[in-house]
Amino acid sequence: MSAHVDTFSYDDAIVRKFLWATFIWGLVGFLVGLLIALQLANPAFNLGLEWFSFGRLRPLHTNAVIFAFAGNAIFTGIYYSSQRLLKTRMFSDALSNFHFWGWQAIIVAAALTLPFGFTQAKEYAELEWPIDIAIAVVWVAFAVNFFGTLARRRERHIYVALWFYIASIVTVAILHIFNNLSLPVAPLKSYSIYAGVQDAFMQWWYGHNAVAFFLTTPFLGLMYYFMPKAADKPVFSYKLSILHFWTLVFLYIWAGPHHLHYTALPDWASTLGMLFSVMLWMPSWGGMVNGLLTLRGAWNKVAEDPILKFMVVAVTAYGMSTFEGPMLSVKTVSSLAHYTDWIIAHVHTGALGWNGFLTFGMIYWLAPRLFQAPLHSKKLAEMHFWIATFGILLYVAAIYSAGITQGLMWRAFDETGRLAYPDFVETVMKLMPMYWVRVAGGTLYITGMLIFGYNILMTWRARPATYEVPVISAPPLAPAHPEPAAPAGEGLWARFTAARFHRRWEGLPLTFTVLTALAVIVASLAEIIPTFLIKENVPTIASVKPYTPLELAGRDLYIREGCFNCHSQMVRPLRHETERWGEYSKPGESVYDHPFLWGSRRIGPDLAREGGKYPDLWHVRHFQDPRSVTQNSIMPTYTHLGRRTIDFAGIQGRVDAMAMLGVPYGDAVTRAPELAREQAQQIAAGIAAAGGPADLADKEVTALIAYLQRLGKDIRSAPATASAPAPAPGGAP
Repeated sequence: MSAHVDTFSYDDAIVRKFLWATFIWGLVGFLVGLLIALQLANPAFNLGLEWFSFGRLRPLHTNAVIFAFAGNAIFTGIYYSSQRLLKTRMFSDALSNFHFWGWQAIIVAAALTLPFGFTQAKEYAELEWPIDIAIAVVWVAFAVNFFGTLARRRERHIYVALWFYIASIVTVAILHIFNNLSLPVAPLKSYSIYAGVQDAFMQWWYGHNAVAFFLTTPFLGLMYYFMPKAADKPVFSYKLSILHFWTLVFLYIWAGPHHLHYTALPDWASTLGMLFSVMLWMPSWGGMVNGLLTLRGAWNKVAEDPILKFMVVAVTAYGMSTFEGPMLSVKTVSSLAHYTDWIIAHVHTGALGWNGFLTFGMIYWLAPRLFQAPLHSKKLAEMHFWIATFGILLYVAAIYSAGITQGLMWRAFDETGRLAYPDFVETVMKLMPMYWVRVAGGTLYITGMLIFGYNILMTWRARPATYEVPVISAPPLAPAHPEPAAPAGEGLWARFTAARFHRRWEGLPLTFTVLTALAVIVASLAEIIPTFLIKENVPTIASVKPYTPLELAGRDLYIREGCFNCHSQMVRPLRHETERWGEYSKPGESVYDHPFLWGSRRIGPDLAREGGKYPDLWHVRHFQDPRSVTQNSIMPTYTHLGRRTIDFAGIQGRVDAMAMLGVPYGDAVTRAPELAREQAQQIAAGIAAAGGPADLADKEVTALIAYLQRLGKDIRSAPATASAPAPAPGGAP
């Protein structure tokens, strides 16, 4: 054995940078969340400002919490733990810093573009194409840095936390690239290359797995490293770690279609998603059990240590969320919960409890080590824990109640067989007390965040004038030894349960990464290929035509204002929905929709059959003052739509882009602005004749009205023999 020993030091400066970014962006994301909670409780908090409305701020909140707060927390933990697990400094300090500053620049770009209405209208993937490219570049730099560090490691064995980091890095890259394929139209405008059913499938293949591989697997890696460190005990079971990892990675990727039960997605796809989602409960709870049993014999320490308290609640919240997720994927449960605040409560149990509390526990553990000073106040950390815990309980109790209330009221029928609550606003008003309780819970959680920030800041202030940089000594990586022969008579099952095969893979990181990527890719293609190649999945409807140039411009305004954050455009084949909204939605209706706009929440009514429901003047007044036509509406005002002029010159480029994506435009390919002006003048003349404003022929409100008045009309004009699938069995109770 060689007596040579290498000396090196860890790069903790980059960890400190990501730690501070975690706190700063977390506070921003939580404050925006509090603001939009206030806007739902009282629309006056929209302040009458177009860039301050709920529809524009809601995606800013989700992106800030997911990619800014949770993202920076992930990088904090990965940069700290990877160096120590691999016994080497990061591959490149320059790449580490490029990663840090590039990620912060992306976050700033999101904070600037989303409030101004630049969005792709895809859940958790709203950022426009130049920012998507930047994300890919920065993520590749991170991947090169991580895998370069893995290659120069001085430890043969790859610890379980690193397995989850590998899966996260590889899968997030695949998801991001393929979901965000789009055709640019302008510097901050693009159209998804997918349309309708296929776009919906790709979005929720991405959306569900963004939760899986950005908010779950990397945090599981952090749990496997920091919880044993904080408890000073080894992980409960190595074999359970193996089972947890491979089943989770393979099963998770199939589950996305369960977000689309009873929609125009083919029934086979959502059923498959449901089956794999239900199976996910087992590996998810395997991870929870492995985490909690790591603390066996240390419960007295948990009672005294706020760091372990945060981690225990985090893992418990993970267990609750991963039990509820499979339950929500069951079709009968989804028929009640989908589009309601129940889903919001489910997501926040995971985000506030699992991601938030694990981050707080990790940083409380890291702060004394990174700042080389004792934690400023254990009592403040304890206070933070109890205030934030009570805040979570208030939040989720209120919003679970709100969600179940919504679902039951929407589907309620009276003794005559009619809808018991036909007026949508009746349901909204029932939720107001619960929305105010949510505000109280969110305020408490943010109060805890401020205590956390003060505690960490004071710990930092006690740091030495110059950080000590320990010099680490470790021998170079020893050559790989052949796998020891199995004991005589040992069968395959015995070797499997002994996990010898996995020990071999852990010494071959390239092989391990390829196997992980294959698990993700094979599972993805098994659903993607049939969805795209079998034409029967999206039967066409002869009466469905492309949007006119003005309607297309109006649709883009609908997207800009974030209307899809409150309104769905998908009538499910359930009796209470068809009674309330009209005929159920067909796959062929949205073949020209780039992107799809089926929505994921109903704060306002479904709009799939909106066309012709109200006169044009009603819409003008509705945008100017929603409460003048719908008493108690919580919709923001959109007076700017009556002031801002339509960009007629830009319409041609948008029509051309749609034509490039296969939308069969006729004359519009050569004279889109002219056709748009003609339609706008007709609509404006009708509004003026009905007693409305006389100067709307070139205003944005006219384009948006054109789009809304088109919705559902193609289906109403369809012949009875139009090709469309029948409702799912049992879909109309």
